[in-house]
Amino acid sequence: MNRAELADFLRRGRGRLVPSDVGLAPGSRRRTPGLRREEVAQLAGMSVDYYTRLEQSRGPRPSRQMLTALARALRLSDIEQDHLFHLAGEEPPRRETASAHVRPGLLLILDRLHDTPAQVVNDCGEVLAQNMMAKALVGDVMSRPRRERNLTRLFFLDPAARTLFPEEDLAGHARAHVATLRAVAAARPDDPEPAALVAELRSSSEEFARLWDEHEVSQRKRATKRFAHPLVGLLELECEVMVSHEYHHLLVVHSARPGTEAYERLQLLRVLGLQDMSSSAS
Repeated sequence: MNRAELADFLRRGRGRLVPSDVGLAPGSRRRTPGLRREEVAQLAGMSVDYYTRLEQSRGPRPSRQMLTALARALRLSDIEQDHLFHLAGEEPPRRETASAHVRPGLLLILDRLHDTPAQVVNDCGEVLAQNMMAKALVGDVMSRPRRERNLTRLFFLDPAARTLFPEEDLAGHARAHVATLRAVAAARPDDPEPAALVAELRSSSEEFARLWDEHEVSQRKRATKRFAHPLVGLLELECEVMVSHEYHHLLVVHSARPGTEAYERLQLLRVLGLQDMSSSAS
């Protein structure tokens, strides 16, 4: 691990960004250009002290998960992400499988969606990035350990995940999850990620195993979804899915038509979400 070069690379990456590049408010006047250390730490889901030590060439060797989070926070390109891994003494991620690195262009789109829930997931269902509205709608998935960010695993193994939806919609969600995962597993037979997820869920969930044996196949697509939100009530939203084929990534956006009850409740959720973020930061 080259601590000095890693520290310099992180400082320069932070210095070339402004808050609007990453979906943050400008805040008070800044004495120096670029993001603050605490902002990078927040985006990467790590402590400010840990990130500060990395920039000061005295931090421990970052894990692969931490390096991926830093690459996402600093909006690094593929080549820059590989360089970051090399500086930390790690082999860069393989490109032929579903990458956890979200392209800067896709993150830029996510950052610009201020008033509607949006998140980036891979085709296996792992959440890779969320905007503030998505966190307000379904919770801050990115704050969890990586293993707990997979929506399909959560749906079948975590009872709390099902409380997001009305009871009568759960059967449809279950079928959609299974059919989508079957399509992914068939398309990438040599990729261990979908195969391992299927094996885990077949052994841990009778419902998943039963639906898997029905051999339905589908893909994530546009749909109308209902959310049972504990603060604003029932939200009926249009779900749009935009595909980035190169890395098997999906940008999932939930919206409501202006003038509808769902739209008004979504605006209320935005206000509540901003208030929650402000109180968390204070």
